[in-house]
Amino acid sequence: MTTPTHPRPAQALLLAAGRGERMRPLTDTCPKPLLAVQGKPLLQWHLEALARGGFHDVVVNTAWLEPQFISYFGIEPPSDGHSLLSIHDSAVPMHVRLSREGHDFGRALETAGGIARALPLLDEVFWVLAGDVFTPGFVFTQDRVARFAASGRLAHLWLVPNPPHHPGGDFGLSPAGLALNHAPERFTYSTIGLYRRALFEAPHCTLPPGNPGGISAPLAPLLRAAMDNGLVSAELYTGAWTDVGTPARLAELNAPHS
Repeated sequence: MTTPTHPRPAQALLLAAGRGERMRPLTDTCPKPLLAVQGKPLLQWHLEALARGGFHDVVVNTAWLEPQFISYFGIEPPSDGHSLLSIHDSAVPMHVRLSREGHDFGRALETAGGIARALPLLDEVFWVLAGDVFTPGFVFTQDRVARFAASGRLAHLWLVPNPPHHPGGDFGLSPAGLALNHAPERFTYSTIGLYRRALFEAPHCTLPPGNPGGISAPLAPLLRAAMDNGLVSAELYTGAWTDVGTPARLAELNAPHS
């Protein structure tokens, strides 16, 4: 099976392939990233924020209930598609392509497997963010990309204070701004990060280019190995952030507030 190609590399990958087991029964009929938060699908909040930062070329990986993404974006597979999103009452073009793990392999490939699969569509440096978090105030800027590109590191992660459902956190943060495997205080990975292609290529990653065999692989081992070599930076984000992982959290976000 060949890996899809496109002449213009994308600047961001939105992860939307998962089953969303903890969100059942809602996700029995709707992919979690297309569930509405405050009147818009979760995924659209990210797309609009990326567009405001000047990032108009995006890849979305899909598997569970994949046809709903095709309908949402108005894409006729297997050709590339274009979607117009309304931002501040003006039509802003978003060039959206799908990395169709469901169509190609019948299942999601986990995070690293999905990124490796989409890698031929992506730029040398690119955003990765999960389609099931709600962070309306996060700002995607060209300056952040430029600083990361100049750093020579393989990844830059945004960490958040630990939510009640994840008190132990994921990674530490050094005074010099490095992400740490081991630290007395750990924070939660927000699922927003900047990545360099090299992290998903040899020698850091053993998956073949484009992951043509559909190998499933998690992201954490790659990140932890890079952290041990001082190749992952991080910073703490203290704005509004919610992992919309259960129906109760979704209902809380959608509850009327006085």
